[in-house]
Amino acid sequence: MFDKDKAMADAIARHYAEFPKEPTGPTGPRTEAGKQRTRLNAYKHGLTGQIHILTAAEQTAFDAHCKSICEALAPVGALEIDIAQAIAEDRWRLKRARAIETGIFAAGQLGLLGFTRGVSPTEDPDSLLFDDTVIQARTWLAKNDNFLLLALYEQRINRTIERNMAELRTLRAERKAARDQALEEAVLLAQLAKSKGEKYNPAADFPPQLLRPESDFSAAAIARTQRLNEAREYAKTRLNPKPAHKMPAAA
Repeated sequence: MFDKDKAMADAIARHYAEFPKEPTGPTGPRTEAGKQRTRLNAYKHGLTGQIHILTAAEQTAFDAHCKSICEALAPVGALEIDIAQAIAEDRWRLKRARAIETGIFAAGQLGLLGFTRGVSPTEDPDSLLFDDTVIQARTWLAKNDNFLLLALYEQRINRTIERNMAELRTLRAERKAARDQALEEAVLLAQLAKSKGEKYNPAADFPPQLLRPESDFSAAAIARTQRLNEAREYAKTRLNPKPAHKMPAAA
């Protein structure tokens, strides 16, 4: 029996096999240079598409630098981590600015800026020191604009670091205040549960991020805080004993 649909499908298949369909839209670059130019076209913005042009050794040093700074700042939460990373990267930029300044002076000393030492056949140390000092001065005068730009660059980076440090301190203070208040509440709730002969479970009253095993909200930490509070009260009574009541003098 003749299958009309199958016959039509076979005819269409033979047609496209003999006359392949030409592309009507852009096909993208075909050369390697073109592919390199358009390799980032998929990004809609560059907020997270950062590219660091560093050697393998520099990348290792950069990663180690950022890691050590972030560990020293000990951020907690996404916002603090982001600020700590920004501080670490800005401090790396400061190091780079200082390295550039040193490199400019080194270029002057090596004669790459056109400055040469005077003729000193005796290699007198005083003469060599004088020549070095003169070359440094000439380098400063010749590259004064570059040094001024570097100084401005460093000032701006330092101000950014100061602002980020201030914001980080504010976040830490807010976090500490919230933690201290929550811990005080946890101690009071634990005391109430103890008075009723019940076992207190902080998970019923506080968010999970406060209940890590090493946090102040573990059962052992709450008990320790209670003992410390009792010890402080005891110390206060020892330092400031209540005066004894005296009998009134006889009339």
